[in-house]
Amino acid sequence: MSLLSIGKTGLYAAQAGLATTGNNITNANVAGYSRQVVVQATAISMGGSNGYIGTGTQVAQVKRYSDDFLNAQVRTAQAASSGLDAYQAQVQQIDNLLADTTSGLSPALQDFFSAVQNLTGDGAGVSSRGSFMTSADTLAARFQSMTGRLDEIRKGVNTQLTASVTTINTYAKQIAQLNDKIGQLTEAGGLNPPNDLLDKRDQLIMDLNKQVKATVVPGDNYSLTVSIGNGQPLVVGVNAFELAAMNSPTDQTRVTIGYVTHGKTMPMAESALTGGELGSVLQFRSQSLDLAQNSLGRVAIAVATTMNDQNKLGLDGNGKPGGDIFTIAPADVTKNINNNNTSTTAIKATVVDATQLTTSNYKVDYDGTNYNVYRLSDNKKTVISPYPQTQPQVIDGLAFDIQGAADSGDNFLVRPTQNGAANFKLALTDGAQIAAAAPIATSVPLTNSGTGKISAGSVDKNYLGSPLTSSVTLAFDKTTGTLSGFPAGQGVSMTLNGTTTTYPAGTNPPFKDGASYAVAGMSFTMNGAPGNGDTFTIAPNTGLGDTRNAGLMGDLQGKNILDGGKATYQSAYATLVSTIGNKTREVQANAEAAAAQLTQAEAAANNVSGVNLDEEAANLLKYQQAYQASGKVMQIADTIFNALLQIGH
Repeated sequence: MSLLSIGKTGLYAAQAGLATTGNNITNANVAGYSRQVVVQATAISMGGSNGYIGTGTQVAQVKRYSDDFLNAQVRTAQAASSGLDAYQAQVQQIDNLLADTTSGLSPALQDFFSAVQNLTGDGAGVSSRGSFMTSADTLAARFQSMTGRLDEIRKGVNTQLTASVTTINTYAKQIAQLNDKIGQLTEAGGLNPPNDLLDKRDQLIMDLNKQVKATVVPGDNYSLTVSIGNGQPLVVGVNAFELAAMNSPTDQTRVTIGYVTHGKTMPMAESALTGGELGSVLQFRSQSLDLAQNSLGRVAIAVATTMNDQNKLGLDGNGKPGGDIFTIAPADVTKNINNNNTSTTAIKATVVDATQLTTSNYKVDYDGTNYNVYRLSDNKKTVISPYPQTQPQVIDGLAFDIQGAADSGDNFLVRPTQNGAANFKLALTDGAQIAAAAPIATSVPLTNSGTGKISAGSVDKNYLGSPLTSSVTLAFDKTTGTLSGFPAGQGVSMTLNGTTTTYPAGTNPPFKDGASYAVAGMSFTMNGAPGNGDTFTIAPNTGLGDTRNAGLMGDLQGKNILDGGKATYQSAYATLVSTIGNKTREVQANAEAAAAQLTQAEAAANNVSGVNLDEEAANLLKYQQAYQASGKVMQIADTIFNALLQIGH
């Protein structure tokens, strides 16, 4: 090996160092670029009689500085940060909607019940009835506009999921293509893989984690296997697998994620898809959006059913029994599209007790023997028994009416409250239809000798089955101390000091000062000391200026109705506002923490793979000097060679 050749190897090595350093400098700000360094090795020596003589240097490899462990930490932090940012952007919309002091539900509810209270102030006159109608219509519009906005957010979620799936599939194909290309080039060029392609693949995987949390495992020949969810492979070697944005089998309006295998698309467990925009948007929909819409619908259903029930217990401005003030629809029931086509099952779920309503959806399935109802919020199971049903079975305030025949495995989704606000509409067409008056009136003749009194009286839903058509006169017998004259065939319940005693039909209950009596759906309280033969009259009401039923409707505002009698309409709504507000603040705080963790993880990874411009500047000088020195070696070799030629002449 000549001195000229030795100098030439040094020149080439220095040239490679300069090129690599220049490449580092020019790519310092490129996302995903990893620092490269030329690794030199001593060339194989040549043996001779006097020993081995060096033959120069060689470039062993262009080493790429990258730490798999630190990169994995960055990917995990990236999935968490991107996911929380996506969740925050979505939940902030709901928080702004619910908490708005102008366009939220609270002011509309307050205005409505103020109008209800005004009915009692002017004897339910034309003006107050008109105000009631306006406020009721405004309340209905508010429910509809708010749930309409939530529907828009829901459609946006569908769009975002579809776009995310498209992006994920694109990344998967590109990663598989890079696996293939890296493998081919590695086999063709020896053991050293193409660094720039490795960087590009790592950056694609990083971008993939912005969409969904992905697990990466090294494969053969520098390939990477990428999986998501419960281990479903997304990339294996040169093969990419696809996801699909598909309609949920139980709810065709809801986009879910499917995994395509052997030409078939199977729904994935949404709870298994975590991190990134895809996982967090799915989580937002199930945790916050469904809760918000179901909770809003539950309040709407509670307002409608309780106001309707109370209006039916009164008389309207025309002296007729009241009807529904608001319209609501039964629970939405959809069958799984994969059910057997021979199934004839028909399911209805009707709200019969608003106090027991939850914010959960339900699944009804048939296991071949029984129909089972699952509350999806906690998967609590209730067996429909007996079946066939003799009457609907009530679960959480819902009457489940199941008819027909099903095949084993058939299932149905029941959403009792999601559309409650959308279906909340004003049913009345005229203010005269407001049943402000109570249906009964009581009186005490001036001829009574004692001090006995009877309250104005009220009715419950049992009264609707047998309303009064004529007066009922109760008479006091001082000898027996009892009251007679109660409606024939009706038992009487008497409550005194919290103790209730039931007297069967035909038995005269005693008169007790301060006792409450209930009979045929009517209730009243009696006080004082009646004289022998004193009478008390209960009659159908003819005084339409009476506003006792309007007062009872107004009392519903402060009555604990929801959550099993623990929450008012407004406190239930306030709980929703608080829950979403707390979730928004929680996600915001977590997003800030995740962003900080991502910054730290990126800094740690950059300490290994990042380009330090000061260091590269020093390397430029080092390789420049090496280049010049190698050139000097070659120059000396040339001088010696020329001198030898001169000797020959």
